[in-house]
Amino acid sequence: MKLLLYFLPSLVAVQAGWLGASSELALSNDTDVPGENPLKHCADPKDDILDLESVDISPNPPLPGTPLKIVATGNLTQKVEEGATIALQVKYGLITIIKQTADLCETVKNVDLKCPLEVGELTIEKEVDLPKVIPPGKYHVIADVQTKDDEKVTCLTADVEFKRGGGGDALKFKQDM
Repeated sequence: MKLLLYFLPSLVAVQAGWLGASSELALSNDTDVPGENPLKHCADPKDDILDLESVDISPNPPLPGTPLKIVATGNLTQKVEEGATIALQVKYGLITIIKQTADLCETVKNVDLKCPLEVGELTIEKEVDLPKVIPPGKYHVIADVQTKDDEKVTCLTADVEFKRGGGGDALKFKQDM
């Protein structure tokens, strides 16, 4: 959220509450992240350092007050060292509620990883407790992960809409932007 395997889903869920997308991005269906999730790549991921194979969330869609389990797998094509960052932006409707850049190596400690993140297969499992009450509205999030040399590790986005009333029918994922 939150490497990207954890990044987007978990980082955003843990730090921001929900995943979404930058309004400046134009996404198409070919940017969908494989698996049971609402995630999209910000752009064509062919040159990303992290090749996401699958991200699954359960329950899908998430439910307020219910633990959200995230399982992500991918492959790092090069080492990610100290100094890597994750830029996170969360919007509630048109209002930016979070805009921050965090140290990636500090963030991955939340899933028992440490830098440098070595080349090869990576699997992350994380459970996040979701609040019982989530204000209704559209949440728009983007997480952009860069190496210390400003090379793109990955960039993920998702839109989540919560409606009044709570419960499973109160949550709607927007797959199209």
